[in-house]
Amino acid sequence: MTSASESGAALDDALRGFRDMMASDGYTLSWSVTGEDRVVVRIEAGADACADCLVPMPVMETIMSNALDPTPYTLDHIVLPATE
Repeated sequence: MTSASESGAALDDALRGFRDMMASDGYTLSWSVTGEDRVVVRIEAGADACADCLVPMPVMETIMSNALDPTPYTLDHIVLPATE
């Protein structure tokens, strides 16, 4: 069985590249586990980021789902700045 810290590390590793790319554009990416194997991804715009400049939700869902493929988790949903 995988511990919570190992799972957190796996999720951090899976999303690191995208999180770093988002940070360079002024966004913050965070995640939380919901249920046993589902992940909610939250993207927040910083002061210099354009909240309306993100890719459409279906594209974002594909990117995040693909990033989670090497983990035991699946995407639950994404919260984008324009959807809050």
